[in-house]
Amino acid sequence: MASMIAEGPSTQRFATDEERWQAVIDRNRAADEAFFRSVRTTGVYCRPSCGARLPRRENVAFHATPAEAEAAGFRACLRCKPNLDRSEDAQAKVIARACRAIEEAEEPPTLESLAKIVGQSPYHFHRVFKAATGLTPKGYADAHRGKRVRDGLKRAGTVTEAIYSAGFNSNGRFYAASDELLGMKPTDFREGGAGATIRFAVGECSLGAILVAATDKGVCAIMLEDDPQELVRAFQDDFPKAQLVGGDKDFERVVAAAIGLVEGAPSEFKLPLDVRGTAFQQRVWQALRDIPAGKTATYSDIAKKIGAPASVRAVAGACAANKIAVAIPCHRVVRTDGSLSGYRWGVERKRALLQRESEFA
Repeated sequence: MASMIAEGPSTQRFATDEERWQAVIDRNRAADEAFFRSVRTTGVYCRPSCGARLPRRENVAFHATPAEAEAAGFRACLRCKPNLDRSEDAQAKVIARACRAIEEAEEPPTLESLAKIVGQSPYHFHRVFKAATGLTPKGYADAHRGKRVRDGLKRAGTVTEAIYSAGFNSNGRFYAASDELLGMKPTDFREGGAGATIRFAVGECSLGAILVAATDKGVCAIMLEDDPQELVRAFQDDFPKAQLVGGDKDFERVVAAAIGLVEGAPSEFKLPLDVRGTAFQQRVWQALRDIPAGKTATYSDIAKKIGAPASVRAVAGACAANKIAVAIPCHRVVRTDGSLSGYRWGVERKRALLQRESEFA
């Protein structure tokens, strides 16, 4: 039977009927999104990788979409269910749709309204969203709103203007949430951290100099470098007007815990973190924290986990933007072939960290 497929980017790999038939013979899952095949004698259409008995070639036709196959009079195979999205792809689409709804809304949508948009129950949607992104829908909305506030404070003429442009309909509601969103008063953030107090200390570990910094909410930076002065200068660039003070005796415990993480030794002391970033970055960073010590994941794995499988490059960018080394373990992300890619603090440090974790795992 003749092919019914219109050529396009997704079908270029299977451009001829001979290539499509070979994909059917091979039960090639890579072909599942490129075309579908129908069998004249059974009246059924399937995915190329379907495990059903192989039909005779002369009874097979190819179709670009399930709708095209059904329009030709074929019904969906009950085994491979070609008319339904793959569960992983379907979930990714649900999460992406919900994220867009949150980002485009003036006011954070309720859990019920988001669940209605994606056609799921509130309970199921909340569970699926958190499993995929590492954040609750409310947490994602708060992170996105925080980004809008931070961007607005940099551009707007007044704090009030930034508050309303971020979707807050009253000053009171914003100021009640400002510490959570910014980690400091909005005027302090707008002035480069003026008035904010950040404790920090520089020490030595087996990978060179280490800088640990924290607000009253938690650790906001763990940085590694050969030159301790470079570490201090890089950190000062982030908050040029903040009040940077040396860590006291109590802060030594935090520094020791950070060094312990670098050395790979297990510790009962959990570092509280003050994580600031875009909503997308926070989703990536949470996914990184879910990778067990001694294990690795690929950038593609992380993109799928947060419900954005096409955002592999953006995931790599979020890893590069991470200022909290080891506690947010971007060193556990590797290329698809398992090789080590770039690391903010050097590939050799990345290799050493992975080696140490594998010894303690």
